[in-house]
Amino acid sequence: MFGKRATIGDDPAFDAATLIADPTPPRANAKPQPTESTARIASHSATHSEGYFKLKAQIHSAMVQVVNLTELAKLSQATARQEIRKVIREIVQTRQMPLSTDEEKCIVEDVCDEMLGFGPLEPLLARDDITDIMIYGPAKCFIEVNGEIQATDLRFRDNDQLLSLCQRMVSQSGRRVDESSPICDARLPDGSRVNVIVPPLAVHGVALTIRKFRKTRLTLDELTRLGMISSSGAELLKIIGHARCNVIISGGTSSGKTTLLNCLARYIEPRERVVTCEDTAELQLQQPHVISLETRPPNSEGVGEIKMRDLVKNCLRMRPERIVVGEVRGPEAFDLLQAMNTGHQGSMGTLHANSPRDAISRIVSMVVMGGFHLPHNIIQQMICAAIDVIVQTARLRDGSRRVTHVTELLGMEGDVITTQDLLVYEITGEDAQGKLRGRHRMTNIGRPRLRERVNEYGDLERLTAALAATD
Repeated sequence: MFGKRATIGDDPAFDAATLIADPTPPRANAKPQPTESTARIASHSATHSEGYFKLKAQIHSAMVQVVNLTELAKLSQATARQEIRKVIREIVQTRQMPLSTDEEKCIVEDVCDEMLGFGPLEPLLARDDITDIMIYGPAKCFIEVNGEIQATDLRFRDNDQLLSLCQRMVSQSGRRVDESSPICDARLPDGSRVNVIVPPLAVHGVALTIRKFRKTRLTLDELTRLGMISSSGAELLKIIGHARCNVIISGGTSSGKTTLLNCLARYIEPRERVVTCEDTAELQLQQPHVISLETRPPNSEGVGEIKMRDLVKNCLRMRPERIVVGEVRGPEAFDLLQAMNTGHQGSMGTLHANSPRDAISRIVSMVVMGGFHLPHNIIQQMICAAIDVIVQTARLRDGSRRVTHVTELLGMEGDVITTQDLLVYEITGEDAQGKLRGRHRMTNIGRPRLRERVNEYGDLERLTAALAATD
């Protein structure tokens, strides 16, 4: 890959035939593994001077001119990094750049990350304790750790470097972001969700938001250890997932809806055929017979868009046993209700709402906004017949996430859907550090509506024990 010398500016450099720059970004090997040096970069990023960043920009510009990125992408991560290190050291020596040994090491790792991966973000993406990365412009970066938002010292050279990074991220999902298409949702190879909005819509620079997902998948037992739900509540959810109850998981932004849906889906039988529909694929179902569908935005000509409702309608033709909708936010709510009412038991979905009662109202609103001219009482009857359980999640003011309600729908009384809570979360106080204290409590419902469904799957004794438990 590196052969005879060509010319970079006034300095000798590398083979012109094999190292002609190729504007095509690396794809197959675009995501490097985290290294100790990337963590070191993060810890020292605040100590670098403006001169350091200028020298790094010069080196990166020289690398882009002479390195064939297509050929580089064919190499393994370790080999590619070794070759890039050789080239950078030769550039530094040839141009007699005033860099200390530590600064040279940092520049080597920085440039490797920028050419092979996601640049300055690599140290943050490697940390499993970070749930969100929020960037606005080249000098403002915040992260969320354990429910708390923290400022970081991460910075980009300029807005162009940040935009280039965003374009490289979204291109891996077949998406694009630029002035003509300034808003984009995409996902990273590890399943993390990416949202980018660029000028002119973002006034002060590119806004990048990444919702990270843990590399180790959580289970209901681990959520119990984290305090999100009690052990008896986790047992209740396991029974609900196994007994093919139709479930809606409701909650606010970043309240743990998708995490809980992933955990609940673990109790789907391996023999069942499951079809998932999502805007950006986030669900990580482990069953062998799962078909994942993803929406598509319009192309540059404004055509070719595939909406969520198109996916839900199509998956009904794919002989699913369960349908899982990543987030219900529009007219697809009607199609999901239809699916739940026509034999697709055990279907699931998430939506944004602040309480189980609000979730019912939101579904009614989404059906109406979809242009279905149905009386409200007819829509409510559909909801009552389709949905068995609403699981409510919440992010509390101290940053902790809790399952606050497990509520089943009973039936209609006049024009109102009646519900009953099987489990509730009660806040009991606050400790000296400002952390909320509380407890999950079963409501001692003796004969829940889902009792007959659970009995069909042989889980009646487990259900009775779970409902009677006191944690």
